[in-house]
Amino acid sequence: MEQDIDALYYNAVDLLKEMISIPSFSREENDVAEVITSYMQKMGFEPKRKGNNLWVQSPDFDESKPTILLNSHMDTVRPVSGWTRDPFSPDIEDDTLYGLGSNDAGASLVSLLHTFFILTDKKQDYNLIFLASCEEEVSGKEGAEATVPELPKIEFGIVGEPTQMNPAIAEKGLMVLDCTAYGKAGHAARNEGENAIYKAMQDIEWFRTYRFPEVSDLLGPVKMTVSMISAGTQHNVVPDKCDFVVDVRSNELYNNEELYQLIDKYTGCEVKPRSFRLNSSRIALENPFVQRAITIGKEPYGSPTLSDQTFMPFPTLKMGPGDSARSHTANEYILLSEIREAIELYVKLLDGLRL
Repeated sequence: MEQDIDALYYNAVDLLKEMISIPSFSREENDVAEVITSYMQKMGFEPKRKGNNLWVQSPDFDESKPTILLNSHMDTVRPVSGWTRDPFSPDIEDDTLYGLGSNDAGASLVSLLHTFFILTDKKQDYNLIFLASCEEEVSGKEGAEATVPELPKIEFGIVGEPTQMNPAIAEKGLMVLDCTAYGKAGHAARNEGENAIYKAMQDIEWFRTYRFPEVSDLLGPVKMTVSMISAGTQHNVVPDKCDFVVDVRSNELYNNEELYQLIDKYTGCEVKPRSFRLNSSRIALENPFVQRAITIGKEPYGSPTLSDQTFMPFPTLKMGPGDSARSHTANEYILLSEIREAIELYVKLLDGLRL
């Protein structure tokens, strides 16, 4: 097994370098999907494909066994302005591999894929499916959300994201609200009109100060942030409309629709949710994989960031090489040793696991 990991580790790094060299922004993943497809075929697997989502399953798939899903995403955000390197040049310096998507989440993808190769080479008490999904960075409807329903029944899933290989057993959800306060236009020089900005300020203060009573032990309270505001046409006109956007990060104790109903009750402005679909998730500490991770010294925690877990109607956790603090930053990087460690730990935690 040690020899298998060593050999596949080098292959994983080579695949990641090739992925970095191909721009794969959300909804523009076709070229990198072709590369991953060719690699899977070279390794003896014929992937199924829906859009730019690819998946392979255990060669001896047995419907009487439980199935574990290994998933990570192939798409990236666009590079921020602070890059001092070519974001599409996979440069290695000592133990560090630089490049866009190296940390989020290319390293997780190649580590989980090669874990799949190792584990399916021996008999397990479960089936394995590896899914490379697209559109994760924009929570797109043609990514994991469209593909998971195409898969066989899943008992448990691991979503590869940079967590320093600690299991994130809960993650916050997301709901974006478009809010509008209405007033009445008038001349700013006279005492007339009804200022929509002043009306919006009352609700903005509520969003800033209100605390929902249910607080999660892992994820903390629901967090609401007013992040955009727009009003007025010129300096001497009392504005009759003020629009603002609220970013709501839910915990697992509320679903997004429940939060919306409460928000709508307490505010005076018009509140329109863009979607209810990105809910929080949590897996039980008693899950056998979680218990194995605890046994080897890994610490479960709650993640404030969203992933494709939100589209998976079965128990999942988030776990992968790298550090979330490096994601979406200039000169993004992954340590090569982190990829090697990830493959080793995934195999150690999954080999012989009984659900």
